[in-house]
Amino acid sequence: MATVQDPPNPAEPDTSELTAQRFRRMSGRGRGPRVPVDTSGLPPGPRLPVLVQSAAVLRFRHQFQPWLHRRYGDAFTVRLVPGGRPLVFFTRPEQAREIFAADPATFHAGKGNAILGPVMGEHSLLLQDGAEHQRARKLLMPAFHGQALRGYRGLVADLARDEVAHWATGVPFRSLDRMNALTLEVILRVVFGVTDADRLAALRPRVNATVDISPAILLGWGYPRLQRFGPWKRTVDNQRELDRLMYAEIRERRRAPDLAARTDVLSRLIGQGEDGPAEEQLSDTELRDQLVTLLLAGHETTATALAWALYELGRDPALLRRTQEAADAADEAEGDAWLEAVLKESMRLHPVIPMVVRTLMSPATIGGWELPAGTSVGASILLAHRSPESYPEPAAFRPERFLGSSPPPNSWIPFGGGVRRCLGAGFAQMEGVAVLREVLTAYDVAAVGADRPKVRNITSVPREGARIRVTERG
Repeated sequence: MATVQDPPNPAEPDTSELTAQRFRRMSGRGRGPRVPVDTSGLPPGPRLPVLVQSAAVLRFRHQFQPWLHRRYGDAFTVRLVPGGRPLVFFTRPEQAREIFAADPATFHAGKGNAILGPVMGEHSLLLQDGAEHQRARKLLMPAFHGQALRGYRGLVADLARDEVAHWATGVPFRSLDRMNALTLEVILRVVFGVTDADRLAALRPRVNATVDISPAILLGWGYPRLQRFGPWKRTVDNQRELDRLMYAEIRERRRAPDLAARTDVLSRLIGQGEDGPAEEQLSDTELRDQLVTLLLAGHETTATALAWALYELGRDPALLRRTQEAADAADEAEGDAWLEAVLKESMRLHPVIPMVVRTLMSPATIGGWELPAGTSVGASILLAHRSPESYPEPAAFRPERFLGSSPPPNSWIPFGGGVRRCLGAGFAQMEGVAVLREVLTAYDVAAVGADRPKVRNITSVPREGARIRVTERG
């Protein structure tokens, strides 16, 4: 398969124009089919104005989804801007299994993620379907499995140890802020392979501005003319500068004399295609899109899960002691199992992403509902993780749920499922375990105040930042 060509002069590509072209191509994607979908046979749903429903799905998801579930049952339909396109939510594990196990040629994930297209780019693993997705996944997979993950763990632990060594004891702070700083450093060093202090300093604010996008910006991308104004224009300007930095890093990495010896993800992706067939070679544009995807998918999501985990441990002294014993365990594998269970329970109780969405390219049946082509379907992570049928006492933080007998299949879905399951799931769990170990071997943790989720962009984060206080362990 031919790759997308980079600008004619690779030594000095016009990255600003590349950014502008991407926003022109990708803005307005995901508007739904040109021919209206027949919604007469869809599950019931509210009759609120489309704009109100769209805002509620994005901004008030933690209240809106449970209300819809109580009122309409296990399947319900909402309509989104622009055009009132239907999105059908399914809430039961067997319904999620039908979605994840379905033919990916019919259930397209890329269209469901199209709202992120202007930032991620058309070559993003999250936006591709069919043969393009298979090719990209095949090329990325070696960097996130087995020996590669074991090789990353030492660097992650070193970065975590350096981070926690600078924490002030006895003073409340927002653990989300510190976890965001740490996971960003992991992405920049382990995935991007950047070690130069000046380049790290230039990248950090651009990356943070990319992650910190409000729902209003996401909705506005459905209307490309807004990109000339206010916050939408600032988003495009920030992307131009981030793209300039990333393309410069990619070009320099291709020329690096020690490329074969480097173990970061970018170097692996470049190196594995150098002597291979054309279909294994990624253009600079493709590399840029995949790196931004890994950044957005693996930065704030892992940071949020870790912040909630520390907050929940800080609310329960007995649970904290048990988890510290796991962090101290001489049998590292046994200790890791409990630390991973803590991380998984954090992802269950406090989902970072609210749903997994697919768009039907042809008619399909889910949960007994016959759905027409053009319908989007979503497995609700928020509702699946709070189901009392799958999780007795669902509001309680109980990591032991993930030891021994696992929860019912398709009831824990923070990484999606099926052939589209998040490629970085193993990396995220490895990173989370390594960070928890470094924090808990150094400190006792106490939660400060109450907290609850708020919507940041497509993610949900602790409203108060999951505030904690740490003291050195005696």
